[in-house]
Amino acid sequence: MIRINLLGTPKPKNRRSAAPSMPAIEIGDVGSPMVKVLVAVLLAAMINGYEWYSLNHQAQTIASKMAVAEQENRALADVKAKYLDRQKQADSYKRRVDVIDQLRAAQHGPVDLLNTIGDTINGTEAVWLSTMKDQGTSIAIEGMALSTDAVADLIKNLEKTGYFKNIEIKETFQDDQVKNMQAFQFTLTCEKKS
Repeated sequence: MIRINLLGTPKPKNRRSAAPSMPAIEIGDVGSPMVKVLVAVLLAAMINGYEWYSLNHQAQTIASKMAVAEQENRALADVKAKYLDRQKQADSYKRRVDVIDQLRAAQHGPVDLLNTIGDTINGTEAVWLSTMKDQGTSIAIEGMALSTDAVADLIKNLEKTGYFKNIEIKETFQDDQVKNMQAFQFTLTCEKKS
């Protein structure tokens, strides 16, 4: 039998000590440098094409999301404008109501003052008022009484109302014009409580 060595390696002399050799294939020269450059350019073009496609797809996605967001922004701007308009109307209404409430409170102030003084004068015997002037934080009262005790009772009754905090007699004197009875003219100053 004839054996042909296709591997091209020399035959070992001692078969027991040598390891079996593996078959090898030699490709040789792959090609010219022009083919290598062409393959590299082709690979680079494929990679660039893939990146371009991926980025273009992302740009289209972002553009579509941007269009949706702009449309939503316009819708929300309309809602915001309506809300601000309603807020202005509500503030205007609240200011009007506050002014009306202040006017009502101020309207009751003089009425309450007159009622308080009227009730106090009616509850005090032998006292008549001739003038009463509201001076903001205080009130000046002028009147006539049949005795000095009646003026003292009037001061005590005004203090009991709780409407005034400091009541002072400015002057009191006997009226000479009244001939058939004893009459005293008086002037009081009363400070209002806050």
